[in-house]
Amino acid sequence: MRPPTAVLTRGFDPALSVGSARPAVFRSSTYVFTSPEAAERAFAIAGGRAQAMPGEHVDLIYSRFNHPNAEILEDQIVPLEKGARAAVVFNSGMAAIMTSILAFARPGDSMVYTVPLYGGTQHLIHEFLEPFGISGTAVRAGQGAALVKAIAEARNLRVVLIETPANPTLMMTDIRQAVEAAGKREAPPVVMVDNTFLGPTFQHPLMHGADVVLYSGTKYLGGFSDMLSGVALTADPALVKTIKARRGLFGNILQPDECWILDSRLPTVNLRMNRASKNAQRIAERLAAHKKVERIHYPSLFADADQVRIRDAQCDYPGAMLSLELEGGKAAAFDFLRKLKLARNAVSLGGVETLVCHPKSTTHSSVSAAELEIAGVTDGLVRISVGIEDWRDLLADFEQALA
Repeated sequence: MRPPTAVLTRGFDPALSVGSARPAVFRSSTYVFTSPEAAERAFAIAGGRAQAMPGEHVDLIYSRFNHPNAEILEDQIVPLEKGARAAVVFNSGMAAIMTSILAFARPGDSMVYTVPLYGGTQHLIHEFLEPFGISGTAVRAGQGAALVKAIAEARNLRVVLIETPANPTLMMTDIRQAVEAAGKREAPPVVMVDNTFLGPTFQHPLMHGADVVLYSGTKYLGGFSDMLSGVALTADPALVKTIKARRGLFGNILQPDECWILDSRLPTVNLRMNRASKNAQRIAERLAAHKKVERIHYPSLFADADQVRIRDAQCDYPGAMLSLELEGGKAAAFDFLRKLKLARNAVSLGGVETLVCHPKSTTHSSVSAAELEIAGVTDGLVRISVGIEDWRDLLADFEQALA
């Protein structure tokens, strides 16, 4: 089946939901075993002491480990991600990132990561992982040679974390190049890609060799700014098994109601993202010539030859995220935000509504000044998540705010 069909049909048997055409919500903390032997078998598999056989139905144990709505969602989200064979869901995007990293890295290990990252991820690295004993090496997004060098030279490297396009500068990193560099090590690290900005519709990291794709499901997957969630997907089910084991320890599985909500949004992800991307491209191309815009960051407007090469190699469409660097720095950025009438001054992204923020004072406010300078996050930079409104109304709003 093709993805638009599979996302509506696989992983769900109406006979198990009293004939309901769509999944019901299963609110339960614990589950009754079909037999003592089934209970023993379920715990053996959950504890990693045994492997489930193909087609085997394993009894559920407890909702910290798994529950029906998580199983349905994890099965139905797989077709959206090209190359994926298994998924694991979390109660936030940060939970997905933290749990996936700690599934493979231990104190004494190291990771290489691109910057800028989402501010929360950088905060996690500096305030928890590094004090915990997992060292990190930052490489500016788009600097391929530097990334290859860092991957080759890092000691006890276990994880390479790439966010592409970078948040909020939209700089792209060559996934295939990073994967090939990781593969040259005697013990290859796990290559993870935060695909929140362009995936699963416009960029497919697993098809370029990445091991794990990470999402803040709060964003485009959820799409309505009304819930938190996170997802990790892989081409290798064994990796998901390792990540799920950590999730069971941490207890950060996505709850049944949120699984049900997110599952209901999956069939419209491509529709919403395509509309928002078309809006963003029209707006970006018109604002690029505005006299108060010093620079615009948007994939279809890349001027750097290497960035164009990466875009053309790994992205289907430019997406709905763009950033403006305004003449006048922070004061101009704040004035712009204050004068918006349709677009909302709020963090987050990927919703049907247009959201605009000033990263340096909000999402990236915990990042050091030195890192912000290296990453290219300036005082005048404003990040825009374009929604599905009529693009002409949004353009008029941006133009009046700039005026």
